[in-house]
Amino acid sequence: MQNLLKNREILLALIIIGMILSFTTRAPNFASPASLANIFNDTSILIILALGQMVVILTKSIDLSVAANLAFTGMAVAMLDSTYPGMPLALLVLMAIAIGAALGAINGFLVWALQIPPIVVTLGTLTIYRGMSFVLSSGAWVNAHQMQPDFLGVPRLPVLGLPILSWVAIAVILLIWFILARTPFGRSAYAAGGNPVAAIYAGIDVGRARFLAFVLSGALAGLSGYLWVSRYAVAYVDIAAGFELDSVAACVIGGISIAGGIGTVIGTVLGALFLGVIKNALPVIGISPFAQMAISGIVIVLAVVFNARAERKKGRIILRDRAARTEGAA
Repeated sequence: MQNLLKNREILLALIIIGMILSFTTRAPNFASPASLANIFNDTSILIILALGQMVVILTKSIDLSVAANLAFTGMAVAMLDSTYPGMPLALLVLMAIAIGAALGAINGFLVWALQIPPIVVTLGTLTIYRGMSFVLSSGAWVNAHQMQPDFLGVPRLPVLGLPILSWVAIAVILLIWFILARTPFGRSAYAAGGNPVAAIYAGIDVGRARFLAFVLSGALAGLSGYLWVSRYAVAYVDIAAGFELDSVAACVIGGISIAGGIGTVIGTVLGALFLGVIKNALPVIGISPFAQMAISGIVIVLAVVFNARAERKKGRIILRDRAARTEGAA
């Protein structure tokens, strides 16, 4: 039992289950299958965005522009759908992914080619992409009556009891797991963040790995832009404001090391679901939005402390093992 509790993902899953059960004392239907499906659906966009953020963080970087990327891409495809009603939905989705990937590539190029720190680059592009959204739309909104029925309706269509939005999130989870576990890029991403110097000696192009991580993060942000606009049936400049912090929080809570090289897909998903459960439950039991922000902040700080202690302990174990082997050899 003690070994099980040392596993970050299992412990986090047990905490989420415990939270759900405790919230049912105030809202008996909170743990019903329909309610749980709604929580997953509400968290789907955060899951997609957080998985892109996770890949960037694994390479010892961070992307603070994901929400601004989402906002610009969502505005762009909403305006295209409104202006050209006959445009196929599949083409609009592909354009959203392509636009998001292009914005991510700008971040990656600045980090790779110009060697600018990722936090500086993405803090700047966060503002730029938000400004681009305003310039593109002239500050106007695109409302539901201006969008086509299929543009709004497809992500909401139920399939096997879940909306397509939820199935898209599940597909992205499987895709990112496959990329990180079964492709050379996945191994390069872990190596680039875990020990960049050793990765270079092993023949891994650390800059290229970071560039591709930003492109992947941008592509998922672009996909999230379409999903956000279609789900909430509105596009405006400030959509998803602050959502970049939620994506980082989901990663940190899920055990992704800000120092890079450590983390799992399931941990990120559980971190996002943890935030999703909190945000869905606290209004039900009468907690104010300001208290929700404070609680989320406290959880993030505790998660960072937990991660730091775990990594420090792991480092001590490695050093102890090396010392033991040295003494044995002597």
